[in-house]
Amino acid sequence: MEVGDWWRRGKWRIMVMLTMLHIVGILIFTRGFLLTRTELPYYSNCSDVSESPCFTVQSNPYQNQSNSHCWTRPAVDRLVIIVLDALRFDFVAPSTFFKESKPWMDKLRVLQKLASTKTSARIFKAIADPPTTSLQRLKGLTTGGLPTFIDVGNSFGAPAILEDNLIHQLASNGKRVVMMGDDTWVQLFPHHFKKSYPYPSFNVKDLHTVDNGCIEHLLPSLYEEDWDVLIAHFLGVDHAGHILGVDSVPMIEKLEQYNEILDKVIEVLDNQSGPGGLHENTFLLVMGDHGQTINGDHGGGSAEEVETSVFAMSFKKPPSTIPSEFDTSSCEIDLDQKKTCISSFQQLDFAATVSALLGVPFPFGSIGRVSPELYALGAGTWNLEKNIEGNCPNQKEEEWMQNYCNVLCINSWQVKRYIDVYSASSVIGFSSEDLLHISDMYAQAEENWSCSSENLLSFKDESCYSSLPLKRKIDAYFKFLLNVAELARSKWTEFDLNMMGIGFVIILISLPIYFLAMMTKSVNGFSLLFGDSEIFVKLVFALFMVVIRACSFLSNSYILEEGKVASFLLATTAMFKLRNSIKGEKMLMEAIVFLLLITILRFTIEVGLSKQAATSLFMSTHSSWLVEIDPGHPVWIYMAEIMPILALIFLAYLLYIIMARSSCRSIWKYVVLGTILCYILIAVHWASESDVLSSMLMLQGIGRNCIPRIIYAIGLGQLLLLAFSPLFHKDRDLESKMHLLIKTLAMLSSCSSTIIVLSGKQGPLVALVTITGGYCIMRLGNIERGSTDKVAGILTFDPLSVTQWSLLATCLFFVTGHWCAFDGLRYGAAFIGYDEFVLVRQAILLTIDTFGFSHIIPVFGLPFLVARQKLLGRTDQDRRLLHLQLSQMYLMYGLITAASVIATILCVIIQRRHLMVWGLFAPKFVFDVVGLILTDILICLAWFYYVGRREDGTQLTTLDHRD
Repeated sequence: MEVGDWWRRGKWRIMVMLTMLHIVGILIFTRGFLLTRTELPYYSNCSDVSESPCFTVQSNPYQNQSNSHCWTRPAVDRLVIIVLDALRFDFVAPSTFFKESKPWMDKLRVLQKLASTKTSARIFKAIADPPTTSLQRLKGLTTGGLPTFIDVGNSFGAPAILEDNLIHQLASNGKRVVMMGDDTWVQLFPHHFKKSYPYPSFNVKDLHTVDNGCIEHLLPSLYEEDWDVLIAHFLGVDHAGHILGVDSVPMIEKLEQYNEILDKVIEVLDNQSGPGGLHENTFLLVMGDHGQTINGDHGGGSAEEVETSVFAMSFKKPPSTIPSEFDTSSCEIDLDQKKTCISSFQQLDFAATVSALLGVPFPFGSIGRVSPELYALGAGTWNLEKNIEGNCPNQKEEEWMQNYCNVLCINSWQVKRYIDVYSASSVIGFSSEDLLHISDMYAQAEENWSCSSENLLSFKDESCYSSLPLKRKIDAYFKFLLNVAELARSKWTEFDLNMMGIGFVIILISLPIYFLAMMTKSVNGFSLLFGDSEIFVKLVFALFMVVIRACSFLSNSYILEEGKVASFLLATTAMFKLRNSIKGEKMLMEAIVFLLLITILRFTIEVGLSKQAATSLFMSTHSSWLVEIDPGHPVWIYMAEIMPILALIFLAYLLYIIMARSSCRSIWKYVVLGTILCYILIAVHWASESDVLSSMLMLQGIGRNCIPRIIYAIGLGQLLLLAFSPLFHKDRDLESKMHLLIKTLAMLSSCSSTIIVLSGKQGPLVALVTITGGYCIMRLGNIERGSTDKVAGILTFDPLSVTQWSLLATCLFFVTGHWCAFDGLRYGAAFIGYDEFVLVRQAILLTIDTFGFSHIIPVFGLPFLVARQKLLGRTDQDRRLLHLQLSQMYLMYGLITAASVIATILCVIIQRRHLMVWGLFAPKFVFDVVGLILTDILICLAWFYYVGRREDGTQLTTLDHRD
C-alpha cells in the first residue's frame, strides 16, 4: 500500500496512532515534570544524636543506659490530638479578629474561653503548604516535609508512608498510639497503632458515621491507661462543607456538636490532671489539617484553604509564660470582653515540635522548626525541680531559653544532616550554590554555639544565664532553619528536563499529523481543504482563535479566568457569524440567539468562578439577588425545585417529537424510549428528595439510591445495545445523513440520562443550553451556501463551526461548576446512588460528572454539524463524502484539543519555577492531559460507532463534476 493510500484509507488507524502518541508523550513528560522528591530510606535513631555537636562525650546519654531520654527530654507524658478535618481559622478564632462577623463564627466557645482565661492554653493560626488535600496534609504533618504534587492522585487510595515519620518514631520508641476516625490513618500507617477504630471517609454525603465512631471511643479511652498518644479524626465539618458549603445549617450544627464534645473531653482531662492523676501532664491539641473555601472546597492554595487552626493546652501549668522575645501573638478583646491572643504556626513545624515535646527523634526528612510558642506550653520544657533563689528574677525564662537553644541545636543538626544526605543521594538535589549558602548559615549558627555542656539531657546547676548571648544563638538557628524551609519550598521538585523535552516533542509531532490526515486529494491535485476562499478565511480565523486561547495559558491570570477567555473567543466567532448573517440576509435570528446564549454562559461562568455557588448559576440561591428575590422566598424555592423538572419534561418531549418524525428503526426507537423513561425516573428522584415536592406528592424516601442505580443500569444497557447494533442490521455503513443523525441521537440520549442525574438539578438546564448552542452552530455553519451547492466548491466541513463547538464545550466545563483544580471536583456526584466507597466505581462516576457535558457529549454530538447541508442520497459517492466529512471534523476537533494541551505543557515548562506551579499550573496540566486522552479515546470510539473500519480507497475524482 502506498503512503498516500494509507493516509486516505486508514483514518481510523491515524486516530488510534494519535491516541497512542499522546499517551506515550504525556507519560514521558509527566515522568519528568511530576517527579517527586526522592524519599530517602533512612530513619532517625536515638543513638544518632551522639554524632551532633550538641552533645559532649561526657554528656552522651548512651554511656548511661539507665537514662530514659532520647534526643530531647520528654516535656509531656501523654498527648491527645483531635483533628477536625477542614477546620477553618475563623471557626476557632473569635469573631472580633475579623472585619465582619459570620454565622459560623464563635461556635467553638469552649476553646475561645480557655484561650482567654488560662495561660497554659493558646490558639494558633496554622499555615499549611498546598496542595491542601487531606492525604498530603497528613503526610506533611507526620513527616515534617513539604508535600509533593504527585500524591494528589493518591487521595482516593492512600498508600502507606514509607519514609520516616512521627507515627513511626512513636511506635519505635515505645509510645502506644490509639487512633479513631478517618480510615486514611490506617492506610498511611497500617502497622503502627496499638488500637485503631477506622471508619470509611469518602462518602461525603455522610456527615455522622465517622464522627459518631469517634465519639463512641474517644471519651471512654480518656479513662484508660493503655496509650500514650491518642488521635481522633472527625470528618463532619469537611463533608458538610463539600455538600452544603460553610454557610449552611448542618455546618453550624456540626460546629455546635464539636463544641459540646470538646467541652466533655476537656472536663474529663481536667478532672484527672491533679498531682498523681492520669492526665497530670497531658497535652491537648485540637487542630485542622487544612481549611476550606466558603463553598466547602479545598485542595488549592488560597488563604481560606491553607489557613487552619491549632488549639493547644497543657494540663500541667507551666511556671511562666514564654519570654517576650518569642511571643509573636496578636491580641484582641473577645465577646466576653477578655483578652485573647493568637499566634501563627507553620504546619511544617508540627512533626519537629511534637517530637521534641514527646522526647522522640525527629523524623529523618523533617525540615521544620520547633515552634517556640507551642513548645513553651509544655510544662516539661521548664525546669520545675530547681528551687529559684531571689538573686535571679528571670532565671526561669533564661533556663527555658537555654533548654530551647539545646533543642534548636539538635533540630538544626538534624535538618543539615538531611540536606547533606539528600543532596548526595538524589539525582539532582540542591545546587552547589544553595548547599554552600546553607553550610555557611549553619557554620555561623555553630560558631555561636557555646551551650553544648548545658545540653538538654544534662541540666547542671549554674549561675544566672545571660539572655543576650542565648538570644543571638537562637536567632542564628532560626535564620538557618527558615532559610532551609524557604529554599525547599522554591526548589524542592526535581524536574527532569530531558524527559520533559522528549515528551513535549512527541506530543508536538501530533500537530503536523493532524494536518496531513485532513488533506484529501482531489482531481485538481490539491486538497478540498482549501477549495473555497471563504472556507480558507474561516480556517485561518479558526486557527487564530485557537492560537489566542493557547497563548492565554502562558499567564496565570488568564488560566484563572479560562472560562471567561473561552466565552470571549466564542463571542468573537459569533460576531463573525453575525456579520455573515447580516451580509447574507439570512439566519439572523440564530445569530442573535447564539450571542444571547453566550452572554448567559459568560455570566454563569463568572458566578461559578467566584465560588459562590455549589454548582452553577442556574440552581444557586446565592444568585437570587439578580431578580431581587430573597433566598428564602417561596417563589425562588418553588422555581429552584420545579424548573429542572420542567426542563426534563421538555427534553423528553423533544426526544419524542424527533423519534416520531424520523424513520427510527426498532433498535434506535427502544434506546430513545429508554432515555425518556430515565428522564421520568430522574424527575421522580428529585421530587422525592425535595422538601417542597415530596410532601406535596407523597414521595418521601422513594428511590434515594435505587432510582440512580436503575438509571445507570439502563444507560449501560443502551450503550451495549448500540455497541452491538451491527449484529442486528446488515448495513454496517452509514446510508445517509438521516441515518447518521438517528445514530447520533441514540448515542447522545443513552449518555444524557447518567450525565444529567450526576450533574444534579442543573443538568437539564445545561443540556438545553448545549442543544440550543449546537443548533445555532449547525445552522450558522453554512450561511454562505445554498442547499444546492456543488460539492466541488465546498469544504467537507466548516473549521469555524468545529472551533465554536470546541469553545462551547470548554464553556460547559465551567458552567457546570467545575474548574481546573482539585477543589473544583464535585465529589458528592460520585456518591449519587451509593453510600459505600468503591474506588473504581466512584472514580468512574466522578469522571462522568466532571467531563460529561464538556467532553463526552461534544465528541459524540459532533456529527450533528454535518446535518447543516442538504441530505444526500444513498450512493457510494455520497457515503464516501459523508465519511470524509466525519473524519475531517473529528481530526479538526482533536487538533484543537491537542493544540490547547501543547500550549499548557509549554506553559508548564516555562513556569516550572513559578510560585503558583503546584497551586495552579500543575492542576491545569493534569486536567488538560486527562481531557486530551479522554477526547482521543472518545473520538476513536465515536468513529468506530458511526463509521466502523470502512476504508475508502476511491479518490473523489468525480466530485468536481457532480450536479
